[in-house]
Amino acid sequence: MSQISEPLNSTHKKSDFSCGKEMLDTYIQKQANQDVKRKLSACFVINETETNLIKGYYTLSNNSVASEFIPGQIRKKLPRSYETIPTTLLGRLAIEDRFQGQGIGKLILIDALKRSYEISKTIGSFAVVVDPIDQEAENFYNKYGFIKLPDSGKMFLPMKTISQLFE
Repeated sequence: MSQISEPLNSTHKKSDFSCGKEMLDTYIQKQANQDVKRKLSACFVINETETNLIKGYYTLSNNSVASEFIPGQIRKKLPRSYETIPTTLLGRLAIEDRFQGQGIGKLILIDALKRSYEISKTIGSFAVVVDPIDQEAENFYNKYGFIKLPDSGKMFLPMKTISQLFE
């Protein structure tokens, strides 16, 4: 499966994006370009080829999680010398209102996981971490096997699990 997303660029119609969550709308409309330029995150979009209307987007960046927050059954398999575990942060994921309910959320999540897995082959990353914006988002990630991290509200999916999707 090849990537269905592409890096955000100036041809994408960011100002037209609306997903029903103001924070995610404002991010793509006003902040995403600056974050990409500053190397704070990478932003990928799925767009309508004819109109360049953004159907959905997600962001990826490097991250780490304190090893003490990794569930015990997984932590015991990791070296004790690591105080933090390298991860990939799937920081934002949003689907435009007009395209919700069409399975694009699942497609874009798979795209993000595939990109994260490919990157993990060259830069260490133990898992993909998400920080759900609300209960609806938490339910979405839960459906795809993400595990809740204690004490933070964040969730993660081990790269070992992700690798099974793509090998």
